[in-house]
Amino acid sequence: MSRIEGPASTPPTERPDEVDVPPEPRVPVDTVGGYLRASVVRIRGGETGVLPVVGGLVLVSVLFQSLNSHFLTSGNLVNLLVQAAVFSLLAMGEVFALLLGEIDLSIGFVAGLSAVVMSELARPTVGWPWWAAIGAALVVSALIGLVQGTLITRIGLPSFVVTLAGLLFWQGVMLWILGSGGSILIQDNTINDLASGVLTKAAGWVVMLVVVAAFAVLTWRRDAHRRDSGLVAPPPGLTVAKIGGGLLGGVALVLLTNADRGILVPVYGMPWVVLLVFAVLAVWTYVLGRRRFGLYVYAIGGNAEAARRAGIHLPRVRTLAFMCASLTAGVGGVVYASRLRSISTALDGGTLVLYSVAAAVIGGTSLFGGRGKALHGVLGGIVIAAIDNGMGLLGFSAAAKYVVTALVLLIAVTIDAIARRNRPDRT
Repeated sequence: MSRIEGPASTPPTERPDEVDVPPEPRVPVDTVGGYLRASVVRIRGGETGVLPVVGGLVLVSVLFQSLNSHFLTSGNLVNLLVQAAVFSLLAMGEVFALLLGEIDLSIGFVAGLSAVVMSELARPTVGWPWWAAIGAALVVSALIGLVQGTLITRIGLPSFVVTLAGLLFWQGVMLWILGSGGSILIQDNTINDLASGVLTKAAGWVVMLVVVAAFAVLTWRRDAHRRDSGLVAPPPGLTVAKIGGGLLGGVALVLLTNADRGILVPVYGMPWVVLLVFAVLAVWTYVLGRRRFGLYVYAIGGNAEAARRAGIHLPRVRTLAFMCASLTAGVGGVVYASRLRSISTALDGGTLVLYSVAAAVIGGTSLFGGRGKALHGVLGGIVIAAIDNGMGLLGFSAAAKYVVTALVLLIAVTIDAIARRNRPDRT
């Protein structure tokens, strides 16, 4: 008996999953419209990027401005950026641990110990120059990361336990160095100017134009290289638009910081600490996005076993990541002491580490590892500072600030969990 085969029949020697199926049509990305449509598809798939935190920051700004017209004044916004510097730096350090799927609970007191070392060496009686005192503090911070990272990666101890022990240990060391006096006054003007010093108006414009020019060159070369290699990249028109957006943002920042924000005497100019935060952001963005070490960090956080089978040396990369976290925390400690012009036993490292984790997660870094950027730490730090600043203007108590920050953190984690569930590559 002959077999009658319809047009949709499957040959008996083939399984249904072996039948050639026409691929789904891909969204063309060689035009601005096509690239934007592809971006919408990625967002719907859970790759939201910085959109949630940017949207949240806009909502927070609108809310506080409606309740207090002083919130969006130039003086308050510049003060907010300076206030956010420590949170942003510590959050960028925490990003390295979170990318691995780990956590670092010690960075608050690593920052404190860094500030103590710098302040002690910069004393007039000790006589170290400012650059040597800061360098020594950062070396100490990096060595702390090396020790903790080695315990975690070589012995196999949980990062939670090791860094929790570090929180207690480095707090004790900091208190021991401070001794009975309990504080160290910083008398070096250069160190104090890190948080309180400003550029001249002309210098602000020059620095901005140099940074935007470097951003334009790097962005154009990167996108052009991806297009020449046949990889997904923005079309030239969108690349030009990104460069234009960077220029507009730079102009807005300079105009904001050059506005007179003084009360009794004129005060204007871009704060040094803003440039410092941008410098750290640029370095870690380059390291995580363009260097092999950064790619390895993402690979380990995404799937450690697959990374090991691919030949990545997990202990070395993870240890270096914890060193980067502690080093960045050391920079945050230097800025903290500079802003207060002193360091004392009043430093609350426990609160700082909680804020750093909250800032990194609020900014968009995943708690599950493998997804996040240094930029997320900066944006999250600004959100934390905005909440603290805005509620301070409204006269809310510290209890209310903690409650609101906790709620924002829960919302951010919820968004992360939902986005992770919607991504097709979830494991």
